Formats: sequence, structure tokens, C-alpha cells
Amino acid sequence: MVTKTEEAQLSRLESQVDNGGGGAWDFLCLVRKLKVRRSDKVLKHGLSLLKDPRKRSALGPDEWTLYEQVAIAAIDCHSLEVAKDCIKALQKRFPESKRVGRLEGMLLEAKGSWSEAEKAYSSLLEENPFDQVVHKRKIAMAKAQGNITVAIELLNKYLETFMADHDAWRELAEIYVSLQMYKQAAFCYEELILSQPTNPLYHLTYADVLYTIGGQENLQTAKKYYASTIQLTGGKNRRALFGVCLCTSAISQLSKGRNKEDNGTELQSLAATALEKDYKQRAPDKLQLLTSALKSLRVSS
Repeated sequence: MVTKTEEAQLSRLESQVDNGGGGAWDFLCLVRKLKVRRSDKVLKHGLSLLKDPRKRSALGPDEWTLYEQVAIAAIDCHSLEVAKDCIKALQKRFPESKRVGRLEGMLLEAKGSWSEAEKAYSSLLEENPFDQVVHKRKIAMAKAQGNITVAIELLNKYLETFMADHDAWRELAEIYVSLQMYKQAAFCYEELILSQPTNPLYHLTYADVLYTIGGQENLQTAKKYYASTIQLTGGKNRRALFGVCLCTSAISQLSKGRNKEDNGTELQSLAATALEKDYKQRAPDKLQLLTSALKSLRVSS
């Protein structure tokens, strides 16, 4: 995750380069380091360096890193001729490189040559079955073609080998949610919480999924995870605060007044108070709407 300091540094360098103040190479290096997408700027400033023989030769071995970076940016921007030229230069310098082979596959994808790209990736995987980048390209290609079932199959197969890939678990969960396959999505978020128990986003999204599935047991668990989200965020997550109120109200309706002591009305009251305080400070114009919404969710004593 990019920190505020890093984001500020990147913005400063980007502005400096855009206004002719130099530092293009430093900007491109920082983009790579932070793994952010600035494809249009990378294409513009990277291509400018590559077209200047003096500046290009001054980079030494990093010249080839720049060719790769510009090739990917050009594919992103659909400047396919630029991408093709960069890949040709890399092929000449590294004729047997698997890394260049991935770029060739990406270029075929961008052209819409799906079967050729599939053959290229399959060939690479035959030589190295554990190439994560190629596996991910195949998943991305399935999604790009609208083959969601295939994408799910590939993701599940990928996660059998690379179980620690949080991004892949999250992507699979989001696909399941989009298909309303909430039980499968819940399993993915459980895996994410096990691997990153202090990430409030996973607690929150897991709670959302359980609330959507419904049923008293799921609602009780959802409330617990909304509560843990509140704890992990220092009580500042509105969605989690609302979630506690919604769960408590839904549980009360399902129990029809039974076991009121277990319905968590005290927690709901604390969440409602925190929401009202937050709205008074940040959105006073919406406070009346909030108060009305919370009143409709109150659990009768």
C-alpha cells in the first residue's frame, strides 16, 4: 500500500517532470517501486528518454528495464506500435527471455489475438508451471473475454498452489459477490482474515457478505465482525457502525422479542451515538436524515 508520504513524493515528481523541471528517470523509478499505474505519464516520459540516444545510453543496464516499463505502459494505452518496437528491442537483446515472452503474450492480448496469447502463455507454463505472472495473465484474459466461469476455475486452481496471494483471494471474492455467490465469497474472506487478521477491510466486507446471506447465526457473526472493524479503525468506520445497528435490528425482528438480553442493544446504542457524533462534526446537514434512519432501527426495550 502506498503511504501518504510516498504519494506526495510521487505527485511532486510528476508535477516537476510535467512542467519541464527534469527528474523523469526518478519519476519512472518511483512508479516502478510503488507499483502504481501511471501509464500515460510513463509512456510520455519514458518514450522521451528512449528516443534520446545520449540519455538512453546513460542509463546503462537500466535501459532494458525502461524498455519493459514503456512496453507495458504502451499496451495499457493501446499504443501497440510503440509496444511492438519496445518488445522487438528486448527480443534482440534477450532472445530466450521468458520475461520478454510474457510481454509478447500481453501484446497479443491487446490485439485481441486470444488464441495466440493462450498458446504463448501455455508454452511458458510448460517450461515453468510456477510462473505467477503468466497464471494471472490467463485469468485476466478470461475475464476480458467475459468467461467468468473460466476465470473462477483458473483462480481456484491458482490458489491451490499460491495460497498466500491475498490479491487473488480478494479478486475471487469480488467475482463471487458480483455473481451473488455469497457463501463462496464468505469463504474467501475467511481465508483473507486468517492471513491478515488486522486488516479492517476484510472484517468489514466479510460482515457485509454475512449480513446479505441473512439468518440469525450469520447476523450474529456479521455483528461481531462489524464490531471488530470498529475496533480496528478506532471507531471511525461509518459503514461498520451502521452495520451494527442493522444487524441488531434484524436479529431482534427474527427473535420476535425472545432473548432480548442477547440482542446487543447496548452495542447498537453505542454505535448510534458514535454515528450521531460523527455526523454532527462532518455532515451536520444530514444529521436529521441520520436520526430518522436510526430511529427506525431502534430495538424496543
